[in-house]
Amino acid sequence: MSIAATENDHSASLPDLKQIPEADRDRIWLEKYYQGDSMKQLTLRAVVMGSILGMMMSLSNLYIGLKTGWGLGVGITACILSYAIWTAMMRIGLVKEQMSILENNCMQSTATSAGVSTGGTMVSAISAHLMLTGQHISWPVLGAWTAFLALLGVSMAVPMKRQMINREQLKFPSGIAAAETLRSLHAAGGEALVKAKALFVAMGVGGVSAFWQTGLGPLLSKAGVAAETVAKVVLPGDIELKAKLFGKPLAALGISLPVDPLMTAAGMIVGMRTSLSMFASGFVLFGVIGPWLDDAGILKEMHAAGALANENLTSGNIRKWGLWTGSSMMVAAGLTAVAFQWRSMFNALVRAKDLFGGGAGAASTRTIDVVGHIEVPNSWFAIGTGVSGLGCVLIMHSEWDIPYYWGVVAVAMAFVLSLVACRATGETDTTPIGAMGKVTQLFYGMVIPNKAIPNLMTAGVTAGAAGAAADLLTDLKAGYLLGANARQQTIAQMIGIIGGTLAIVPAWYLFVPDASHLGTEQFPAPAAEVWKSVAELLSRGLASIHPTILNGIIVGAAIGVALTLAEGLRLVPQKLRGYMPSATGLGLGMVIPLGNSVSFLLGAIITWAWMKKNEKSCDRLMVPIASGVVAGCSLMSVLIMVLQATGVLPLE
Repeated sequence: MSIAATENDHSASLPDLKQIPEADRDRIWLEKYYQGDSMKQLTLRAVVMGSILGMMMSLSNLYIGLKTGWGLGVGITACILSYAIWTAMMRIGLVKEQMSILENNCMQSTATSAGVSTGGTMVSAISAHLMLTGQHISWPVLGAWTAFLALLGVSMAVPMKRQMINREQLKFPSGIAAAETLRSLHAAGGEALVKAKALFVAMGVGGVSAFWQTGLGPLLSKAGVAAETVAKVVLPGDIELKAKLFGKPLAALGISLPVDPLMTAAGMIVGMRTSLSMFASGFVLFGVIGPWLDDAGILKEMHAAGALANENLTSGNIRKWGLWTGSSMMVAAGLTAVAFQWRSMFNALVRAKDLFGGGAGAASTRTIDVVGHIEVPNSWFAIGTGVSGLGCVLIMHSEWDIPYYWGVVAVAMAFVLSLVACRATGETDTTPIGAMGKVTQLFYGMVIPNKAIPNLMTAGVTAGAAGAAADLLTDLKAGYLLGANARQQTIAQMIGIIGGTLAIVPAWYLFVPDASHLGTEQFPAPAAEVWKSVAELLSRGLASIHPTILNGIIVGAAIGVALTLAEGLRLVPQKLRGYMPSATGLGLGMVIPLGNSVSFLLGAIITWAWMKKNEKSCDRLMVPIASGVVAGCSLMSVLIMVLQATGVLPLE
């Protein structure tokens, strides 16, 4: 019998562990689910493939994170790519056998660790640090900081895995989806190859479009082709539109053609509600408020106060006004949402005593012993947290003059808030990373007042660790459902940190040579803008900003709280809830260029129309196609940057 058939038969007869008494769950799981001793898992080929794919995806996520503030999932894309690549190598005789389902799961853990846990801080705290100081952190320090934060997240996930996955059986919906994806790949090779082909074709389309817009021109120029000919051949990256809105040229408001295929693909994934919210708030900011700022002379006043480099009506100047309103909206909505999760927070803190084996009496001891040889021992948590926490504290003190005791408090807060973030992810599949960072920023705004950089970097510890822990617990949930050895999977996650750090740190300096590259049309860095604005507000006070911006902050916060309350208290009927604006979407639409919001909306419309036309096809292929376009565009853009940095291609 084939491995695929065996795996399919195995999954069909599995019991629902949530219906089994907690004291018996580990024993039943070991008897019915566990396959780690009979099937390959932590192999060299799995971690090498995972590291390579994770490094590629880390570059893609860094690029799209600087453009949109979001990161896209790595795990499922890596599974499809790995399966397709390995199948192709089997067909041409380079390898003799397909990876087992547990090898692919281990590969996914390595890829997720490399692609997600090492890059989150780059698009938030590190970018905000560069925008505030104008100076890069040295590469040895940044490399150590990135690795320590990722290790801190992996280490903190160790005790939470047993508590939240084994005992409480929290859902972690994306983990369930990853497990089902792997099962479908190994049980139905034809379906898997269709998805893989769609992803690869979409990657090619994305790569070609990115090269045509940003790489073909420099290549033809280097070959000596006349500029007039190049202009006729190359698809322009920015066609100014002659039309006007409220008497102002669209180009000044940030609208140009063609639309960005990367943003369009991201909009396909994000969906109509968020994308439409982004467009609505962007239209109000750039189309209504922007012209008013110009006509009322407010841009001139901000320029005279040193807040703007010039007094012209430009997309960048409008965004510098609007980011305060957008930031306050997202922060207020995030903190309000956290307040609605008080029960999860309470449960997380109450059951914290159970993380290390207590709280369930003698039965707990018996069940833990049953799986003790394959679970990660708590000594790994102690060693990993001790080493990574000490590294973070030393860097915070030496680089940013943060007292040792406040550094230790930041690591302790990271553990407590990681409990909350991981539980929220387990219950809702939503990780409140931004809100966790803002809680830390508010705390340090009080205990270390008037210091923006310490405020940023302590919050970076919390958000970085919480995000990494939640992502890795999601992977461990997939492994749990597939019957994996948690100890081997955690080792794979730790290995992924190495590859991710080696890829993301040099890429950061390549993408952003200096501070002038952030807050631009190319890299709006919306997440960093939010972090920066909160740090500035806490360190400089309200008196430092224009009065109209203060009004925008108040209005934005009120909208963010109101929308979150309406949703959390269910003030809107269920059938109308899907039509409510998204507070996150509204806020983000005021931080990124309007052209990006237009692209997002176009992508959402494509998905909506596709769903109406053929729901089954859309469900099956939309994510692979959209993910492929995003990966192709971003990776080609990275390649062009490398070629320009090395002199192979001239700068545009």
